Amino acid sequence: MRDSSLRVSGRLITLSPVSKSLKILIACGGTGGHLFPGIAVGEALRARGHEVMLLISEKKVDAEASAKYSHLRFETVPAVAKPPTLSPRMLPFLWKAWDSVSRCRQIIREFGADGVLGMGGFTSLPPVYAGHKLGLKTFIHDSNARPGRSNVLTSRFCTQVFLGLEPAKAFFLGRETVVTGTPVRPEILKLPPREHAAALFELDPEKTTILVTGGSQGARRLNELSAQAATSLPPETQVLHIAGALDFQRVSEIARGRAGYKVLGFCDQMASAYAIADLVIARSGASSLTEIASAGHPSILVPFPYAADDHQTRNAEVFANAGAAKLVQDRDLDAEKLASLATSILQDLPTYKRMAKAARELAVPDAADRVCAAIEATLLPS
Repeated sequence: MRDSSLRVSGRLITLSPVSKSLKILIACGGTGGHLFPGIAVGEALRARGHEVMLLISEKKVDAEASAKYSHLRFETVPAVAKPPTLSPRMLPFLWKAWDSVSRCRQIIREFGADGVLGMGGFTSLPPVYAGHKLGLKTFIHDSNARPGRSNVLTSRFCTQVFLGLEPAKAFFLGRETVVTGTPVRPEILKLPPREHAAALFELDPEKTTILVTGGSQGARRLNELSAQAATSLPPETQVLHIAGALDFQRVSEIARGRAGYKVLGFCDQMASAYAIADLVIARSGASSLTEIASAGHPSILVPFPYAADDHQTRNAEVFANAGAAKLVQDRDLDAEKLASLATSILQDLPTYKRMAKAARELAVPDAADRVCAAIEATLLPS
């Protein structure tokens, strides 16, 4: 059982809501790994009586993922991705970044924000910097064990840094850090009945189910290996494979003819996906790992080999070292090995139960409230 209190600036604070209402701007666009934790914090802030606005990018993934949260207020700003420092694209980048800062400054003033929270990536830098220059308290959240360079840069303009994993502390020396865990959307914390999930995806609730999800980036090879592995799985095993819109057709062709293999291009019902799953095969983005831990599932983690600073391996190591996951590098994996590893976990009940228990112990179900409490303690000091 985790504490219902949090230490911020040397003070021990409770997670209970405060009486005064705040206006908080949350920058969370670009990828699902930033967007969904941002939505979780937005939901928690609203539940605690505050007003929120979420800044997202113009990317299709942001529009699709945010569509089901019509009760939340979203504003779009142009996404600004930093090129290599010596690239000739740096001048256009700096011009766009400054334009984005000006736009964010305008949004902050019109909204009347009391504070700005960035959920990571370069899409967080302009609004956090704009808030900092306007004299507001600003915050950045990093979900990874090995933080991104953009977050390290953004932290220079932040009052506090919130961390999903303890190992990240070492990268923010000289900054005030608070380990909050990574926020999870409310629907992931309370999964629907397995039977309802099975009906939604037209699967058999009695059959062992593997969920394959590569995340929003770098899933092509994992998609391919997972679909190829299907022929080597026990016949009573079914698969729910979220392949992504760009890879949907190709994965469907590879898996064609395999009974009990459901391929989706996009899934906005992830709570149901976790509800039907017994084992998860995934990349190791921090947000995905947080949801896997919350669902309490064993997993096979295959880090995206081209992730910045190999941060996905660092994330996966946290889960593997805890006994919650099997870590396999992309270069060491083929379809036969993937099928064999999945089968060995599912058919060894003591190992399966140990991994599931270890996954649940890594979960921080009140992470969103911990972020909220830290913001409140900073903006409304007693």
